[in-house]
Amino acid sequence: MSHIDDEIRELSLELYQTYTKLQELKKQKEPQPVKNYEFLTENHKPIHLLDMFKDQDYMIVIHNMGGKCSWCTAWADGFSGIYPLISKEAAFYVSSPDSPEQQAVIKSERGWQFPMVSIAESRFTKDMGFQEGTSYFPGLSVFVKNADETISRINSAPIGPSDQFGVLWHLYDLLPNNPMS
Repeated sequence: MSHIDDEIRELSLELYQTYTKLQELKKQKEPQPVKNYEFLTENHKPIHLLDMFKDQDYMIVIHNMGGKCSWCTAWADGFSGIYPLISKEAAFYVSSPDSPEQQAVIKSERGWQFPMVSIAESRFTKDMGFQEGTSYFPGLSVFVKNADETISRINSAPIGPSDQFGVLWHLYDLLPNNPMS
């Protein structure tokens, strides 16, 4: 083993330990009450946040910037691959400012399996901290349906290059000719 291999191993362990600490801190966060926002489905039907849980107690909502963002579509491609697994544990939706028609087109083109909602006419993304003015930021929120039929956000995270949500970036990082750098 070289000195560089030893240093890589050390840094990898530090990253793991830091990530473990981060997860423990996130578990200590207080749930935040959330309104029962209304969105439009891909079929132009209104749906409320509470109804999106269906029979699940938890729900993950991806805050996607829309079809014009190639990085957001790359993350969504990955989420589509794990959708059959994650949807057994939590309801899962991708939200974006795109119209239901635009969402239907990109969903069909990319073969996405998950349901989508349009947040174009909603304060939801702004209230969740992933919109400033007309600028959207990628991220995710995790919600719980409380026994009294109220909703709380119990976790959130930004999404960006080299985060834990985009395996594609980690694989690209291992290539000498990383197409993303």
